[in-house]
Order: sequence, then C-alpha cells, then structure tokens
Amino acid sequence: MPFPRLLVTCAIASVATAASATEHATASIIDRQGQAIGTATLIEGPQGVLIHLSAKGLPPGPKGVHIHSVGTCDDAGQGFVASKGHLNPDGKKHGLMNPDGPDAGDLQNIFVHADGSVEAELYTPLASLDGKGGRARILDEDGAALVIHENRDDHAAQPIGGAGARLFCGVIKAN
Repeated sequence: MPFPRLLVTCAIASVATAASATEHATASIIDRQGQAIGTATLIEGPQGVLIHLSAKGLPPGPKGVHIHSVGTCDDAGQGFVASKGHLNPDGKKHGLMNPDGPDAGDLQNIFVHADGSVEAELYTPLASLDGKGGRARILDEDGAALVIHENRDDHAAQPIGGAGARLFCGVIKAN
C-alpha cells in the first residue's frame, strides 16, 4: 500500500505549504513623536493586497499614502526618511496615472475627516506580502513601511506626486 501513503503525504505537504504563505500583516501607525495613532491591516488576496487603515489625530484633508521599501519608523523625529523610497523593485516611475508607472508602493489617497479620523480601505494589485504572482514583495529581508504624507498625491509628478512630508509611519509585520 505505498501509493495511498504517498498520496496522503503529498496532500499533507500541500496543505502545510499553503498555510505557510503569509496572508495577513499589520502595522501600528505612529506620529513623529512616536505615539501610536492607528493601525493598518494588510490581507493578501488572489491578485493583490487589501489594506484597511484606521487612525485618529491626523490633520484633516486628503493625504498621500505609500508603501516604502524599508521596514523602519525608528527616525520619527527626522521624518521617517529611514524607510527610504517607495517599494519599487522594477524601477518604475511614481504615479498611478503615470504612463511610465506606477511603482509598487503607489496607493490611492485617503481623506481625513474634520475630527482627524480616517477609516479607509486601499487596494494594490502591484504588491504582495510574500511575492505571490511575481508581484513586489512587501515582507522581504528589510521589510516595508506604510507612510502617510501631509498632502494629496497627484499620482503623476516626480518623485512623490507632491505628497510632501512624511507625517505618519507604520512598520508592516507578518501576523
């Protein structure tokens, strides 16, 4: 009866491999004083990543949001520049509306309410938590960070669409 055992072994290995793929990640969003102001939950889908963002204490109005290439927010007082540029392994130009883009870190804008709160869902087909489908890998060796900028992203201008300073940051970590 070696065949049935082999079949069962293959089935168990297949389930274990599927379960080991990263399907969820989170980020605790902090301000420039290092205080937590919200959270982001990232969920791997079949064709991209869904990001649920919930935060309070932001300045009202539209804000650009990007996935940055290095998973650190340790330099809060210096404006989160240690998180480097956007997640962009293919060297694309910035901007969802750019004919030579977008880069894998480009996301839609969020809109912060007058009371400083935001509850938003963003989606990117350009990235994956673990590189699924050949998309840019968010959870690579040096990680990635979710960064909220002070202004709206115009989705075309270089290098960051006029989004301005980095006001908030969250290191993306696998669950």
